[in-house]
Amino acid sequence: MRTNLTLLTDFYEITMANGYFERGIGDKTAYFDLYFRNIPDGGGYAIMAGVEQVTRYLRDLRFTKSDIDFLRSKNCFSERFLRYLENFKFVCDVWAIAEGTPIFPNEPLLIVRGPVIQAQFIETMLLLTINHQSLIATKANRIVRAAQGRAVMEFGSRRAQGYDGAFYGARAAYIGGCAGTSCTVAEKAFGIPAIGTMAHSWVQLFPDEYSAFRAYASLYPDNCTLLADTYNVLKSGVPNAIRTHHDVLLPLGKRLKGIRIDSGDITYLSKRARQMLDAAGLGDCAITASNSLDEYIIRETIMQGARIDAFGVGERLITSRSEPVFGGVYKLAAVENDGEIVPKIKLSENVSKITTPGFKNLFRLFSAKDGSALADVITLHDEKFDSAKPYRIFHPEYTWNKSVLTDFTAVPLLRRLFDKGRCVYRLPTVQEIQRYCKEQMDCLWDEVKRFENPHAYYVDLSKDLWELKQKLLDNYT
Repeated sequence: MRTNLTLLTDFYEITMANGYFERGIGDKTAYFDLYFRNIPDGGGYAIMAGVEQVTRYLRDLRFTKSDIDFLRSKNCFSERFLRYLENFKFVCDVWAIAEGTPIFPNEPLLIVRGPVIQAQFIETMLLLTINHQSLIATKANRIVRAAQGRAVMEFGSRRAQGYDGAFYGARAAYIGGCAGTSCTVAEKAFGIPAIGTMAHSWVQLFPDEYSAFRAYASLYPDNCTLLADTYNVLKSGVPNAIRTHHDVLLPLGKRLKGIRIDSGDITYLSKRARQMLDAAGLGDCAITASNSLDEYIIRETIMQGARIDAFGVGERLITSRSEPVFGGVYKLAAVENDGEIVPKIKLSENVSKITTPGFKNLFRLFSAKDGSALADVITLHDEKFDSAKPYRIFHPEYTWNKSVLTDFTAVPLLRRLFDKGRCVYRLPTVQEIQRYCKEQMDCLWDEVKRFENPHAYYVDLSKDLWELKQKLLDNYT
C-alpha cells in the first residue's frame, strides 16, 4: 500500500545493476520469464493474480533522493551509477497473462524484454506480487468450489501476514470467487463488498444475550445477522434470535436476515438451527458458518447434510495455511547480440529446474465444439497457429505421449502491458476479473479441478521450441 516501493528488492539486484553499468553491458537487451513449478495443495490448476499491482509498480518506478542517499551510504556503488539511477526511466516491454486466468506450471506468466539493468532489477517485486496474489486467488477458488454455490466471505484480515497481506489478499480472494471481505479498506479501494456484523464481545457487553440482539436489531433492522454461539447455540442463541425477530424486527416490517455459528459442530448445529428457524416461520433466515474452515472441512460439512447457506473463511484462506508458498521464479531466457536473439538455458540435475530458452509466446487451445480448454502450447514468439490444420501436441519430457488435435481455436494468453516503458494495458476492474475467472474456470475439465489426484492439464512445447531446447541441452552436456 506504500507508493514508493523501489527499494523493496533483494540487495543483489542492485549490486548486479551496478556491475552491469560499470561493465558497460547495462543496456544489453535481455529476456526474462516469470513462471512457477508446482501447483499449491497438489491441485490441478492455479489462478493468475497481481497484474494490476505489477503494472502500477512499473509505471511508478523511480528512485527518490532519499533512495539515492541511502544507496550512497552503503559505499559500494559508483557515483556514475547513482547518477544513472537519479535519471532512471523504465523502458522495458512487458507481457503477462490476464488476471483470473487458470495457469499451469512451467508456462510463462509474465515476460520482460529490455535493458538487463532494468529487467533484472524488477525481479523481486514481480515475484512478490504475482506469487502472493496468485496463491490466495488459487486457495480462494478451491474453497469457493467446495462451497458448491454457497457464498464464501473472506474473513482473514486479522490473521494475514501484515496489512498488505490483508489488503491485497482480500483482492485476490475476490478474484478467486469470494463474495466479499471483512477488510473495510478493500471496499474503498476496489469496490469489494465489506461484510460483517458483530463479535462475541458485543454480546458479552450487554446484561444478557437477548438484550444484545435486541440492541443490534434496533440499530440495523435492514440487515440483521446475529452471532448465535456466544453461550449456547441451541439453548439460547437461536431462541433469542427468533425472539428478537418477533419482538423487534416484525413490528418494523423487517425480517431477520441470518444467524452466524462460529464454534462447535457446525454440521449438527446448523441442522438443528434450521429446524428451529423453520418452525418459527423463518425459512428465509440464512445460516452462516465460520471458525477455521477450508475447502476440505466445507466439503465434508456439505456431504454430511449441513444446512449452511454461506461460509466465512479466515486464516486458512488469507495465509493459504496448508501450503503458504507459491514458488514462482524469474529466469533469464535470452539476450540480444547485434539484434539477434540468442537463447539461454539453465541446467540442473533436477530436471524440473532446467529452464526453457528463448523469446516465447503462449497459446491455449479451445475445442471449437464445446469451448473446453484442451491444452496450452508454449511456442517461439513468432510461431503461428493454423486452426484449420490438425496440430500434434506431445509431452515435453515423455515425447512418446502424443495427441493430434483438430477442430480447435488457438488463443494467445500473453497480453502486452508495456511498450518500451509506456503502459498500454487497460486495467480491468476486480469485478470484471472475477467474472472472467469464472468463465475461464468453466472451460476446464472437471477432472482437472479435482482436489485429490487431479488430471494433469497438458502444457506442451511446440516442435520448434522443443528442438531449440534439445539443441542447447546437447551443447552443454
